[in-house]
Amino acid sequence: MDAVTPPHTDDHSHLVRPAEMEWQPTRFPGCSVKTLLFDAKTGLVTALMKFEPGATLPDHEHVGIEQTWVLEGRLIDKEGPVQGTACGAGEFIWREAGSRHSAWMPDGGITLAMFQIPNKFYETDGRVTDLSGKDWQSIWGHVEKMNSSS
Repeated sequence: MDAVTPPHTDDHSHLVRPAEMEWQPTRFPGCSVKTLLFDAKTGLVTALMKFEPGATLPDHEHVGIEQTWVLEGRLIDKEGPVQGTACGAGEFIWREAGSRHSAWMPDGGITLAMFQIPNKFYETDGRVTDLSGKDWQSIWGHVEKMNSSS
């Protein structure tokens, strides 16, 4: 195969070129995302997340297992039961379903994050939302029920 020939893809292989994608802002200041995989039926997500210096992903719960590989910077638990846990560039951290924290990158950075089901974000007004700010239960509750009955 010629080095400049793009790899073949078919109905079962999906080539993603993150370098050609634009960073998409999230509703959280200083946090942007490149979604590499999103399955709307199951909620499975793989994404590059970019944090500007000091950016925080506020209080959230991982409904399923979360996996994060820190590509640049340091990801630190700012709040929650494991406050102070730090994961540096080149390190990998995974969290069990039900873990809850607030993630912070004091110097900024990039992570590769994988979620089985989108996170629950706990708003200060008591609402529980997804990353987009929509009501978590109405969008993802059926997926949580499917997974808990398996």
